[in-house]
Amino acid sequence: MLIHPDHPTGYVPCVCSSEMWWVLLLLLALLVLFSTLDVWYFLRAAVVVLRAWFQTPVWDVTAEQTLTGRVTTHDIDMCHMNNARYLRECDFARFSLYIRNGVFKALRALGASMVVGATTIRYRRALCIGEGYELRSRIVTWDDKAFFLEQRFVSTKDGLVCAVMYCKQSIIRSSPGKIMEHLCKRKVECPEFPEDLQHWVNFISASSQALRTESGLHEKNQ
Repeated sequence: MLIHPDHPTGYVPCVCSSEMWWVLLLLLALLVLFSTLDVWYFLRAAVVVLRAWFQTPVWDVTAEQTLTGRVTTHDIDMCHMNNARYLRECDFARFSLYIRNGVFKALRALGASMVVGATTIRYRRALCIGEGYELRSRIVTWDDKAFFLEQRFVSTKDGLVCAVMYCKQSIIRSSPGKIMEHLCKRKVECPEFPEDLQHWVNFISASSQALRTESGLHEKNQ
């Protein structure tokens, strides 16, 4: 309430009360939003997608693409980059990769989609707070069901590969071969699997077989 000398009671209602309620409601909505959703993830993803959309397309589907980053206070535990943050950054790098090389566009044209089927990451040296890095991503090869990617974190301080990740990107309702044929307008032979990648693929197959046997699916399929 505000005192007004000409008002009989000496008081008038505060004209700011309705505006204050709107501010409080907005703050409450933001609190609920940030409490229930990883808002920063979606904002970052939107920025990465928009940036890649307006960048020059990369016509070589298997060409390496690079995103730059720096370790901030949001990324750290014990003054170095949190293990889970590496995987999060790899997500964003794949968004950019698939937009610029046309894979996302091919997926839409073929009515297909993709999911991460497996990942493995090796940490070689910690990226410390404030340290810059390059995240280099490329499609290494593919089979009938999935693309296989390599993503490397390279320190801009000394050029060391601080972490390297392999990702199996499974294709749903289509195949990597059809996607490559759509993009290149011809059939494309897949590159040979590097030895270390082939060992990991063998591990995935063995693990899947063991889990199927454990759950009884192997006997049911026979």
